[in-house]
Amino acid sequence: MSNLSVQTLKQGQNYTARELDNFVSTKDVVVLSNNENQLFTDPEREYKVVHEFEGFFEHSMEDAEKHFRNKKAYVVEKV
Repeated sequence: MSNLSVQTLKQGQNYTARELDNFVSTKDVVVLSNNENQLFTDPEREYKVVHEFEGFFEHSMEDAEKHFRNKKAYVVEKV
């Protein structure tokens, strides 16, 4: 993909770390990667979107409850 201004991620497509960085910087999303904290270390490394979720549950330390967050979440893995 040559367009760095990605507006949406599509399951099954590959994106460079640079494209993902730009996307995350401009959208309110969560990205989970199988290479942990190294997602943005090599801007040209490619990742495939393997799952897309409309939201997720998280535990709140404030009220000790689980809350559903209506926030896009993507799982990517190195290609």
